[in-house]
Amino acid sequence: MLAGAGDIASCISDGDEATAKLLDAIPGTVFTTGDNAYDSGTDGEYTYWYAPTWGRHKDRTMPSPGNHEYNTVGAAGYFNYFGAAAGDPTKGYYSYDLGAWHIVVINSNCAQVGGCGSGSPQEQWLRLDLAAHPAPCTVAYWHHPLFSSGSHGNNPPVQALYQALYDYGADVVLNGHDHLYERFAPQDPGGNLDTARGIREFVLGTGGAGHYNWGTPQPNSEVRNNTTFGVMKLTLHPTSYDWEFVPEAGETFTDSGSEPCR
Repeated sequence: MLAGAGDIASCISDGDEATAKLLDAIPGTVFTTGDNAYDSGTDGEYTYWYAPTWGRHKDRTMPSPGNHEYNTVGAAGYFNYFGAAAGDPTKGYYSYDLGAWHIVVINSNCAQVGGCGSGSPQEQWLRLDLAAHPAPCTVAYWHHPLFSSGSHGNNPPVQALYQALYDYGADVVLNGHDHLYERFAPQDPGGNLDTARGIREFVLGTGGAGHYNWGTPQPNSEVRNNTTFGVMKLTLHPTSYDWEFVPEAGETFTDSGSEPCR
């Protein structure tokens, strides 16, 4: 089981407590898609806002950083809080295995890690990592989505990373940044529908730090909601997966489905 969201803990919202309660009832590994502690990911913000809620699950959390983490130089609060689980502080990207699945954690704060483009250190690492782990199923997560119908919109700087994942047959990408939920049909790196080899992307900025308005609806966007906090629960089978958006208590929006790996 893999469960989580992004855009989480803030002093001006109690949404993170609502989503942390959901995680209390979901076993397995917890992921974050960045902007874990607002507004700047300081040591104090992790201590006072994140730790009392999602911090209950710190020992089983495999995080990723958002742009707000880097409001503190070097995202020092983030790396101090999560320690070895967050990877090399000069990189912030890493990978791990979960059952039959290979999990890749990207740092989409490109300017902080030498870029995200083709030939960048992270893109080269990603291709080598994927080649070294030819798992039947692969999921990747990071903060800034390549595709989003939210107010931030698309994030072209991560396209080369998405391309590498596509080239190696990855199945799922999980993001945050826009404070909403969005599910896309499987797409290639150019945003074209590709039901044979495309990657299914979910925007999961629903961790509790507020909601954003919609921007321009993107092609292949299948489901959208910007009023409900919640977490994504992925049940990882050897050659397939089930997804379920679990809403906070008192809300009724949900989304679920199943799909084979590519």
